[in-house]
Amino acid sequence: MFRGVDAGGGAMRRRGKQDPLAGVNLLEIAPTRRAEWEEAGSRIVVIRPEPTTSGARLLLDRLLYQLSARRIRLDEYGSCVWRYVDGKRTVADIAAALREEYGDVVEPAEERVGKLIQVFRREEFVAYPGVDRD
Repeated sequence: MFRGVDAGGGAMRRRGKQDPLAGVNLLEIAPTRRAEWEEAGSRIVVIRPEPTTSGARLLLDRLLYQLSARRIRLDEYGSCVWRYVDGKRTVADIAAALREEYGDVVEPAEERVGKLIQVFRREEFVAYPGVDRD
C-alpha cells in the first residue's frame, strides 16, 4: 500500500513546523481542483493560478509566477487523473480508475497517482479538503 510518502510530500515544512499531513494516508484523501483548465484534444491544459500569498513572500511568488509557464499540458495519464479529481474520489479510487483504463502499463498506479497529486498540490492545482485554504 502507498504509505511511503505522506500526503504533504514530506514530514517537515519551512521553518521547522510540523506538516499537518505528516503520517496521513494519501490514498484516503479526495483532492479537489483549484486551477482552471481546458481540454485540448484528448489532453488537459491546466492554467497556473496566480499566487495568493501575502507579505514579503508575495513579491517572490509573483516573480516566480511571471517566469513560470502559465499553461501546463498534461500527458495522457495526467489528463486521465485530472478528469477524476472531483473532491469525491479518493486517490485510491483514482488509481483504480487509471488501472482499469490503462492496465499494467500504469503500475504501480497508487504511487504514480500519489506522486502526481502531490505535484498538483505543490503547484496549487489541487487542494486537500479540510487542510488547505480555499
